[in-house]
Amino acid sequence: MSKISASRLLKMKQEQQKITCITAYDASFASLFDQVGIQVLLIGDSLGMVLQGHDSTLPVTIDDICYHTRAVKAGAEKALVIADLPFMTYSSPEQTYASSAQLMRAGAHMVKLEGGQWLTETITGLTQRGVPVCGHLGLTPQSVNVFGGYKVQGRGEAQAEQLLQDALALETAGIQLLVLECVPVPVAEKITQALSIPVIGIGAGNVTDGQILVMHDAFGISAGFCPKFSKNFLTETGDIRKAVALYKSQVESGEFPAQEHSFY
Repeated sequence: MSKISASRLLKMKQEQQKITCITAYDASFASLFDQVGIQVLLIGDSLGMVLQGHDSTLPVTIDDICYHTRAVKAGAEKALVIADLPFMTYSSPEQTYASSAQLMRAGAHMVKLEGGQWLTETITGLTQRGVPVCGHLGLTPQSVNVFGGYKVQGRGEAQAEQLLQDALALETAGIQLLVLECVPVPVAEKITQALSIPVIGIGAGNVTDGQILVMHDAFGISAGFCPKFSKNFLTETGDIRKAVALYKSQVESGEFPAQEHSFY
């Protein structure tokens, strides 16, 4: 696998090749994922739950993400490395620029932020300053207290239309990738078809351009419950490297996510 770039991911969408993504937090797993051929590694603020033991992503700091980004970048030679902007580190354009600069200096190739049309000015400013951006719509974990829990988004007609309009606005503003989390399959399909950029799903069915999972969920080692949209690939293989390879192959074939991992 040659080095992955945003333009390579765009070409994969155009050629209808599925994109595989997974979270990573250290050099060893980053290297393993890289060797198997995973295209995108995300240093997610999910680390607050799976590494730090919190009940949400909100306590994660920019220093936390920078630390793990440096570790992942040390292990990843080919994969595109994306780093999350944590809660309240992008509440204004100026703050976002400063936070993003920290992540890019730590080794990120792209930053990810959660939210819709209110972020368009910030996203345009980032791209003008040389910072590639990944958007995140649907169930945005940093808004868990607004949603009243981890709930599927876009089930109503008005909410589904709002997601589509947000996605179009983010693309116009300059995002190069979009993560779509916990939305009904028909909504995910409509958004994926409407956008020219790749759409990566998690709990959005197999109709998106690619998939992402939290690595701990993919191995069945997350504390607490396993999300409906996840699958334990380790139980089928008994080997971590083979589990990652199985995840990749099942995403590419469309076998994962299956109907039981999706929302309607």
